[in-house]
Amino acid sequence: MSTHEAANPKLHVLIVEDSKGRQEFILDSTVYSVGRDPRCDIRLDSQFVSRHHATLVQQSTDGDGCRYRIFDGNLEGKASVNGIMINGRRLKSHDLNNADEIVFGPQAKAFYFELQRDPTLVPVNLDEFDITLISPSGMPNIYEDLDG
Repeated sequence: MSTHEAANPKLHVLIVEDSKGRQEFILDSTVYSVGRDPRCDIRLDSQFVSRHHATLVQQSTDGDGCRYRIFDGNLEGKASVNGIMINGRRLKSHDLNNADEIVFGPQAKAFYFELQRDPTLVPVNLDEFDITLISPSGMPNIYEDLDG
């Protein structure tokens, strides 16, 4: 278990739905930019989304690690054109709670989840496994050998 996982017993997940489909982001950085700009950490594909529509900021909490707060626009105070709606209410900022719905505009929304980490699970280093993929066309036909 990493130091971050030990200090933060919750896993923070943002599931984004836009015109290109669904993406899942595991949040573990301190700041995320959200918007249409290709330089944003979380990119939304919608003509109704501002280039820099929102910002997620990790905040420490007493006892249970951290939480995320979402701000409309960027951290310099420039708001998005259409704003953000959390659970049906237009807000400038909000401390995210489990199962919150964030709407950035038509066809662009996200769902935030706080999942409890299972302390009994042992992290697996996938680099330890040597996986060899074999194409079926490269395998001998065993039925030809049986026919003789």
